[in-house]
Amino acid sequence: MTGQTVFKIDDMTCGHCEKTVVKALTEALPGKVVTVDLAARKAMVEGDAALAEAAIREAGYTPVREG
Repeated sequence: MTGQTVFKIDDMTCGHCEKTVVKALTEALPGKVVTVDLAARKAMVEGDAALAEAAIREAGYTPVREG
């Protein structure tokens, strides 16, 4: 699936977590828009949702697709 996907990441709890998720997503989806909101514990990404989800999991977090 492509387009924009929102993931809830409840175990992303600090600035280090946020940087780790951003890095994982930007490496997995080069050139795509990645927005991470630590306060809301969400990541919004463009591109392949399955690839984004796998990247978040490989970084050690538990993403849940919203919508």
